[in-house]
Amino acid sequence: MALKLYGLPMSTNTTRAIICLHEKEVDFELVPVNVFTAEHKQPPFLSKNLPPTDFSSVAHPALWFDSSTRRRAITAYVAEKFKETGPDLIRHKDVKEGALVKVWTEVEAHYYEPAVSPIIYEHFVAPFQGKEPDKSVIDTNVEKLKKVLDVYEEKLSSTKYLAGDFYSLADLSHVSETHYLMQTPCASMINERPHVKAWWEDISSRPAFSKVEPGMTFGKNQE
Repeated sequence: MALKLYGLPMSTNTTRAIICLHEKEVDFELVPVNVFTAEHKQPPFLSKNLPPTDFSSVAHPALWFDSSTRRRAITAYVAEKFKETGPDLIRHKDVKEGALVKVWTEVEAHYYEPAVSPIIYEHFVAPFQGKEPDKSVIDTNVEKLKKVLDVYEEKLSSTKYLAGDFYSLADLSHVSETHYLMQTPCASMINERPHVKAWWEDISSRPAFSKVEPGMTFGKNQE
């Protein structure tokens, strides 16, 4: 069975999965799903998710291969299943390094993404939907993100990447969100922290991301 990835092409969740698939040199087919028209809540799409769930509002993207997963679980699944090809994103041969990768992927999920996502929404999604950006939401989350980035700056002063001196799933998990952040005035938060800036320039220059970046523009691929 061919591997298929279902999702909104320019969303952070979908592009995160695509970057991982490219890193692991996995052939796949992207099946666009228009979440703006709630296509992801329709039976043909929900049937691609296992097990069936009532949480249809968050059920994208989905991966169909010999199992189905959603959101960050896709990258973890791909990194594990195809661990012998491409870079070792989960450091499966070193328990300590693997644990550090898990720690920093959790940091991204619970601290970085919750601060960045509302900023991205207000700058890109709200205008796309004809809404005015909520400056108070942006300001609140900018303050949260500054604190997170201060921790990153300290960590990256001693290692090249978040989990150590090796590129991993922890770094990959940040690429899609940070790409959009860097297109806003909030990019200054990255640029004014030298170690974070160097890290971003490194992880955003990888060939896997260069294959995805051209399509990461609101106004494209949403039809």
